[in-house]
Amino acid sequence: MTHAPALQDQFGRSIEYLRISVTDRCNFRCQYCMPLEGMQWLPKKDILSYEEIVAVVAQLAPLGLRRLRITGGEPTIRPDLPSLIRQLRAVEGIEDIALSTNGVKLPELAPALAEAGLDRVNMSADSLRPERIIAIARRNLGFNPVTAAMAAVRAGLSPIKFNVVVMRGINDDEVEDFARLTIDHPFHVRFIELMPVGDLRELTWEHVVPSEEVLARVATVGPIEAVEGPRGNGPAKYYRVAGGVGTIGVITPMSHTYCGSCNRVRLTADGRLRTCLYGDHEVNLRDPLRAGEPLEPLFRQALADKPKEHNLLQMKVGGLRALSQVGG
Repeated sequence: MTHAPALQDQFGRSIEYLRISVTDRCNFRCQYCMPLEGMQWLPKKDILSYEEIVAVVAQLAPLGLRRLRITGGEPTIRPDLPSLIRQLRAVEGIEDIALSTNGVKLPELAPALAEAGLDRVNMSADSLRPERIIAIARRNLGFNPVTAAMAAVRAGLSPIKFNVVVMRGINDDEVEDFARLTIDHPFHVRFIELMPVGDLRELTWEHVVPSEEVLARVATVGPIEAVEGPRGNGPAKYYRVAGGVGTIGVITPMSHTYCGSCNRVRLTADGRLRTCLYGDHEVNLRDPLRAGEPLEPLFRQALADKPKEHNLLQMKVGGLRALSQVGG
């Protein structure tokens, strides 16, 4: 069969990538992502069932949707996640399914996720030091990110990407340690500029480390060269430390926006289609879906209204209290 061409928004960007949040809850309380207290969790009745998520994807795939990423909160704390992966893999037209996770449950879940049809994993890893992981996550779960990543590698999930939010004075002294990981491991470490959001303003511009500074630190580990990145949908620019088997990537939402090539929309856990992570435009798909109404007109209208770029630099973040509410 011939695939339908990807839908385009009003600026001609092809939209073929959907990030699906399956829960707003998490087993961490990371400083840059979620307040320690006061979050109002979604009622269970408001959250899309796995069958409803699959129904949304099944309606969008004929319109050009090809790539999916499962996010949270922390998606692996939702029961029987492999069953959702298996159902999504069966939707005709879907070519790629990825998972964003903090990695805590990867050692136990990676084989089942791979068997169900998951392709690859992005893992949040903001420190390699046990005591600092506890401080940033504000939870002590005995977590070792390298052990978790190797479990995913053994299960055949590839590529493995580490997402490192660089925070000045908190973990920026580990940039070189993360870079060294890529010399001997097939990891792709992406350094992400901090995005001060919502109730998390104790992390401010003073904590942002620009990507140019990050790359200068990486270059102290060894000579670096620009390279083609691993497969995926992300906006990172990639480099390799001489002799390394993995790569270094930088993602720059603060110093250089990448909205011009945005190919994604987001589905929140309670069924709202969000066309920009930091915008305030969203469309309720859950209620029409439950009423048996077609979603295509709503999806097309949402893309027609997708903004040209985010408002993050103006600190307008669409009413977000936390990144965990929209899957990051």
